[in-house]
Amino acid sequence: MKLDLINRSLWGGSVGAVCLWCHKTYSAGSNMNYRSRFCISAAVLSLTLLVLLYSVAKQEVWPYPVKTAPQHLYKLDVGWPRNPDYFTGVPYDIAVDSLNSLIYVAQRGDNVPKVLVFTEDGYYKEPWNTDTLEMPHGIFAVTGPESQRSIWITDVGQGAYGHTVKQYTPSGDLLKVLGTPGIAGSSLSPLQFDQPAAIFVDGTNVYIVDGDGGLNNRLLKLSKDFSLQWTMGSNGTHPGQFYIPHHVVVDDVGRVWVADRGNKRIQVFDNITGEWIGSWDTCFSEDGPYSVRFTSDRKYVVVAQLNISRLMFLAVPAVGSIGDCQVVSTIQMADGVRPHLVDVNRKTGSIYVAELGALQVQKYVPI
Repeated sequence: MKLDLINRSLWGGSVGAVCLWCHKTYSAGSNMNYRSRFCISAAVLSLTLLVLLYSVAKQEVWPYPVKTAPQHLYKLDVGWPRNPDYFTGVPYDIAVDSLNSLIYVAQRGDNVPKVLVFTEDGYYKEPWNTDTLEMPHGIFAVTGPESQRSIWITDVGQGAYGHTVKQYTPSGDLLKVLGTPGIAGSSLSPLQFDQPAAIFVDGTNVYIVDGDGGLNNRLLKLSKDFSLQWTMGSNGTHPGQFYIPHHVVVDDVGRVWVADRGNKRIQVFDNITGEWIGSWDTCFSEDGPYSVRFTSDRKYVVVAQLNISRLMFLAVPAVGSIGDCQVVSTIQMADGVRPHLVDVNRKTGSIYVAELGALQVQKYVPI
């Protein structure tokens, strides 16, 4: 009914006005042939514009999306943490243990605990007192029964403990070391890393992006006994190559998503074969993606852009080709906040952001 009224109003009113103007002009007398041609041209132009306006109203044949107000998906929880003074270093990453409602913060600095533990409500629980960490970069929490819980951390330090990926108990006792401590390298046997950026554990599989500015620019998949399943990547810009792969996550349909920071794109791979599926780059002209995580409802990819202090929410594509990236919402932070890596509580939907510039971790909750 509404479109019908628009139709009759546009055609009956506007076209009628053009015809009336032409009739008066034509009746005025001089140069009738010129006036006639002019009236016909004006009528054609008017009809063309009306067709376009009608198409916009129906939103069917208009080839470009009609702009709408941006969606606001999250808001800042100003009460988290209860006491920010416990951040004594530079927070680099967060790991959420949603099953036990605990938040692990990896921080750097001299004479500071390298991991701080908070509750979901923002209360400070405890520090780790381990001396086996030099420069933590990525941190990941494996949830489950008490016997299966663990915390994985990538160490990009240059000292005796660096260039490794380590597994700890929830209280900070060292369980496992991957890589050759203190030695940077590219070997797969024995396994070596050079500034490994991040780790993601999906069931019995382990995914590691190796190369936070070091020799390597690669993605590795390890089995539950830490044997190599496949590796992908080298330094470059072609599909399957990386320049500073910075974060990694696996979705529910078996796609491995990598924040290819230096190339300003996200690349996606098949988790079984390592085959390249596609990439997104059109959303990152201003700054590359530093993180990649999924919201708890799995509808959106959460990306932090450090240099422009912004969080982006991108629509998650269905199974198959990932197509082009589509920005659904953004959160613009203050200049200098510099969000680095993020993690999501799959139970509550909350998003935690480690901020290098602000020297804090902030929590965002769904609206």
